[in-house]
Amino acid sequence: MAIPKEGESIQIHSYKHNGKIHRVWQETLVLKGTRNIIIGGNERTLVTESDGRTWLTREPSICYFHAENWFNIICMLREDGVYYYVNMSSPFVYDEKSLKYIDYDLDVKVFPDMSYLILDEDEYADHKSQMNYPEVIDQILQDNLKKLLGWIKQRKGPFAPDFIDVWTSRYEFYKQLQDEKNGKR
Repeated sequence: MAIPKEGESIQIHSYKHNGKIHRVWQETLVLKGTRNIIIGGNERTLVTESDGRTWLTREPSICYFHAENWFNIICMLREDGVYYYVNMSSPFVYDEKSLKYIDYDLDVKVFPDMSYLILDEDEYADHKSQMNYPEVIDQILQDNLKKLLGWIKQRKGPFAPDFIDVWTSRYEFYKQLQDEKNGKR
């Protein structure tokens, strides 16, 4: 598997279990790229939905993807703190300058005080039936949801107190380099 280079821009492609595209983020700046972890940053990036609708993300975000975990974490930097949006998903693959994963409907919204809500359980149940999610996938997702909730409670990984400071600083560095390269500063 290819590995994205730090400082390069990639796309993020989200699919559904049936192989259909779900959502595409046009541009994410790679802050760390290894075989197991990709951390990226984006701000006001164009997102295209499967039905062709588009929208811009509102705030700077740090995105965390792991090749072994069945979830990815979006850390949204807002004035009143960091909010996290977690997609229960397949581990990522990186192919043709795009990070790709399968979105499995369940989401977890985490607030700055580390309280959380599990979202879209009805959508998960509907899609599990419609797309025939195998029992093994269901079990993997339930196990990874428990793992994720442990990370939140233990403030581990992207939920660790220093994670945002480290990666926001790196994002600002690479963004400035990219702006200079493009003659914007």
